[in-house]
Amino acid sequence: MIDIETAVHYRHEWKHEINLADLFVIRQRLRAVMTPDRHTIDGRYLIRSLYFDNARDKALREKIDGVNMREKFRIRYYNHDPSVIHLEKKSKRNGLGSKFSANLTAEEAQRIVDGDLDWMLGSDRPLVQELYCKMRGQGLRPKTIVDYTREPYLYRPGNVRVTFDYDIRTGLSCTDFLNPDCVTVPAGDAGIILEVKWDEFLPDIVRDAVWVPGRRETAFSKYAQCRIYG
Repeated sequence: MIDIETAVHYRHEWKHEINLADLFVIRQRLRAVMTPDRHTIDGRYLIRSLYFDNARDKALREKIDGVNMREKFRIRYYNHDPSVIHLEKKSKRNGLGSKFSANLTAEEAQRIVDGDLDWMLGSDRPLVQELYCKMRGQGLRPKTIVDYTREPYLYRPGNVRVTFDYDIRTGLSCTDFLNPDCVTVPAGDAGIILEVKWDEFLPDIVRDAVWVPGRRETAFSKYAQCRIYG
């Protein structure tokens, strides 16, 4: 299997839980200095992800316990459109984050959901091969659907991305994430999550735009939040 982590690109990340009033204030500031993501519809898009974990909840426990070196796999698509599906691996090392991605067809994604895995080992995409090995070796399986709405903003200096995530919903025990009839429900009392990601530096103009008195950095995880019912 090819090593996909020979040139890892790590990014800094802040997360803050904010309220609706904060959202309105910060949104106005961002619109003055940042550019909306061109892939949005009316400034936002819908995200559906399917996260993987094993019977011992390895990914969930490592997140809750704050393990310094951890990873998780997910499959994701946007705006109810399965014509573009991404397999992603997110890793954390010393507080910095990285992400690897590979495209999947809808048929391939469904085969993974259904447990039809043998084709993955012969894939020309190293990330697909890696997921296969960890599904076989670590017992990773589709675990939880996570739905939410995202508002993204971009700032080229520092490669900064600021997002608001809200209306976070869980698919409970349903893992058939390509099924439009799969019902999701609100994930407890999850509020609005402000995320700020950047490379080497965070420009002051962005730092000032996202600052709200009394808001502290949080380690909020949408996957962990969506596991509150089991």
